[in-house]
Amino acid sequence: MYDFSPDTAVDKSSLYDDLLSAADALTSGEPDPVANMSNLSALLWQFLPDLNWAGFYRMVEGELVLGPFQGKPACIRIPVGRGVCGTAAATGETQLVEDVHAFPGHIACDAASASEIVVPVLHDGKLIGVLDLDSPLPARFDSQDAQGLEALVSKIADRII
Repeated sequence: MYDFSPDTAVDKSSLYDDLLSAADALTSGEPDPVANMSNLSALLWQFLPDLNWAGFYRMVEGELVLGPFQGKPACIRIPVGRGVCGTAAATGETQLVEDVHAFPGHIACDAASASEIVVPVLHDGKLIGVLDLDSPLPARFDSQDAQGLEALVSKIADRII
């Protein structure tokens, strides 16, 4: 059993450094992508405050398909280009959304979600999925979250294929 206890008193940059170290330790040497996505979702849930959903959508036959996550049941399939996750998949760029209700085509899996960040997961230049975090707080995510999560998916992309 792993026990990663984040220090919530540290600044956000240090929190993401600790998260990256924990994610590396947790997934290093484990070849199963589902196990790694599952543990990473749980780790994100534990490390980052004010989340109501944290998990992965995998690219399967041209659409995003629900992967391991923490939170309420979610939409199973999302077309590329639709909603925040589909937009991240289509553009290959992190989507940082302060108010999901103002995002054109937002897919509301949980009515309590107010803000969202979605980071594309690329391996050898190919989209393999997205990391999706939702919060019940408006404007919960900022550029530091984007940088920290982009570093995380860069580190673990080859461990979830």
